[in-house]
Amino acid sequence: MKEKLLFSLVMLIFGSIGLFVKHIALPSGAVALFRGASGSLFLFLAALIMKNRLRFKTTKRNRILLLLSGSALGLNWIFLFEAYRYTTVSAATLAYYFAPVLVMALSPFVLKEKWTAKSAACIAVAMAGLFFILGQGEESVAGGYSRLAGIGFGLLAALFFAGVVLLNKCIKDFPGYETALIQLFFAALVLFPYVAAAEEIHLSRLDGRSVVFLLIVGIVHTGLAYFLYFFAIKKLPTQTVAVLSYFDPVSAVAMSALVLKEMLTWGQVVGGIFILGAAFFGEFFAAKSMEKKTGPEGGQG
Repeated sequence: MKEKLLFSLVMLIFGSIGLFVKHIALPSGAVALFRGASGSLFLFLAALIMKNRLRFKTTKRNRILLLLSGSALGLNWIFLFEAYRYTTVSAATLAYYFAPVLVMALSPFVLKEKWTAKSAACIAVAMAGLFFILGQGEESVAGGYSRLAGIGFGLLAALFFAGVVLLNKCIKDFPGYETALIQLFFAALVLFPYVAAAEEIHLSRLDGRSVVFLLIVGIVHTGLAYFLYFFAIKKLPTQTVAVLSYFDPVSAVAMSALVLKEMLTWGQVVGGIFILGAAFFGEFFAAKSMEKKTGPEGGQG
């Protein structure tokens, strides 16, 4: 029970990130860079304090995959944060949660997994949900363009996160905690030259609220949340993780309505149910199949 509550808390933390990012007066790349740097530093220091031995030695293949997945993680954050700026947190979240559907669609090509009727049905339902979300526009041209741009950024974030998931599945014989730490570090490392060259950062415009929110995103939403995630997931069955993971998008939509007063249109409600439902059942069936083969597991840790 303790692990379930802790994992649910982590999902609520992840679900609230849009509330903070939306009010940070920095470009998305800079926020993503800080998140990667502070998150990797937090995990490293936490391991030292807990006296957990870190194992960084691995194969050349794994090192390449870690670099690629870390780069994809950084780009995923940039596009997600841009989505928050162009549209509502709820719409961006629903578009972002197309990622599990993309994993289902790409797995047969990347991982050589077999197509199933269930996965095909989930993909079809999710596509219908996306149609509902895209079909609901504001009356003004400017508002409609901004909304579509935000959803587009959300879908790009979903694509890169799907890439992270698929690359992670290819990493063999390497602990999950170290994987996350290195990916966060590589995300910051890859984003640094991009932010330095392409983004204008005006520190004079950075108010007190932005500084506090930036620290919360880096320390709480990344470092602490990742640490608690790996602590909780060790003793949870795969199916339980698949179910509880959906506290993230549901809480994000709820908090955007309650805190930011961002209300969903009827099309977004229907589309969101379709997308989240398809993603949920797709992951649930996959987790059920995995447990039949290997027995209950506690995830990557």
